[in-house]
Amino acid sequence: MTHSHTRRVFLQRGLALVSAGLTVPTFIDSTVWAMADPLDVKLTQQESGTDGKILVVVQLSGGNDGLNTVIPYGDDAYYRARPGLAKRAEEVLKLNSYVGLHPNLAPLKELYDDGMLSIIQGVGYPNPNRSHFRSMDIWHTAIPDKEVTTSGWLGRYFDNTCSGEDPHAGIAIGDTAPLAMKGERVLPLNFERPENYRYKGQDQERYLKLNGGTVGQETTVEPSGTGGGSGQTKTKGVRIITPDNQLEFLTRTAMDAQLSSDRITQLVNNYNTRSSYPRGSYGEGLRTVAAMIRGGLPTRVYYVSLGGFDTHANQGGRHDNLMQQFAQGVSAFWNDMKEQKNHQRVLMMCFSEFGRRVQQNASQGTDHGAAAPMFLFGPAIEKRAGLVGNHPSLTRLDQGDLIHNIDFRNVYATILQDWLNTPSKPILGQQFKTIPIFKS
Repeated sequence: MTHSHTRRVFLQRGLALVSAGLTVPTFIDSTVWAMADPLDVKLTQQESGTDGKILVVVQLSGGNDGLNTVIPYGDDAYYRARPGLAKRAEEVLKLNSYVGLHPNLAPLKELYDDGMLSIIQGVGYPNPNRSHFRSMDIWHTAIPDKEVTTSGWLGRYFDNTCSGEDPHAGIAIGDTAPLAMKGERVLPLNFERPENYRYKGQDQERYLKLNGGTVGQETTVEPSGTGGGSGQTKTKGVRIITPDNQLEFLTRTAMDAQLSSDRITQLVNNYNTRSSYPRGSYGEGLRTVAAMIRGGLPTRVYYVSLGGFDTHANQGGRHDNLMQQFAQGVSAFWNDMKEQKNHQRVLMMCFSEFGRRVQQNASQGTDHGAAAPMFLFGPAIEKRAGLVGNHPSLTRLDQGDLIHNIDFRNVYATILQDWLNTPSKPILGQQFKTIPIFKS
């Protein structure tokens, strides 16, 4: 059997069904051959050490307004372009004489002052796409020139570095796994809540109906010998797979998923923290990640999202609230990491699929733009904590949009090579220059 039919790979690819609560389809008929495969290993979560590096990705979905996040308060062009949305200079949390943070990002200003925040200004890519779906695909795959891509940059990291390991190498909090995390051979686990990560098959009768019957004989035609005569049909590799065999396989699969689910649920439910996370899926997601890190899971990459940033109308109050949620969640998470003494192991990267246009629109909002800031958090970035790169010009624009100064793939290459310690070229398709951010 090929590696794609081993039980391990079935579990890696099949656990998306687990979290969705679906029953196993009839393709299990072929997968069940792997029950005796010598490559087969038990999925159930194993404890790991506490020395591995961890990447936590926070996606700001919808296109965060970078100009009202990292605010060029020292530029009159900002106030001319946004008479109804601009933040007053006196309320901006100043970083230097030109830019400052949104007033609701005070917790991030504290991390900035502590050397725990690097703000990479003007990040984007050539020929920016202003469609949510296409631009997000570009950020997830890191291949702007290819329309259809089935793997993401982190998924290819898993394929190149984590192949054959426990699929807990990547965990995404949410109802679907982001394309960024999907590899060709390794897929992440994803669930909204730990209790949803479990096999939800039904009773034995249901299993038998789904997977009943036997696998018939596999035959080949044996060529005729030198003495002539017609070829003969010859039975090849007859193995009878019974409903009992299939049920046993499904039971073992369900048991592994159940044990792993129970372990994660226990970690999260028993997690005591003094940090105050914001309510909602974003805050709960970060708290869940903190609990799993504390529990010593072998996960290398966690993924959490905060949505609602598509602010075409009445942006002011909505964006203010989102900034507060974003900052409160990040601050609570890092307080947890310090309390756990795991902060040295963790890097957090925050991004959005694009920024917003410089000029506000007639609906007191902003439309899809291009370049925007990225954030990196953690003690490891103390070499370049603070502002990285120059803020894009507010007057030299591309169709009303900021022009990027730094390609996002330079940031990815830096994280892959200098944090995750893996070559970036096989993952990104070419060698991008890294940014000297991390301490030795």
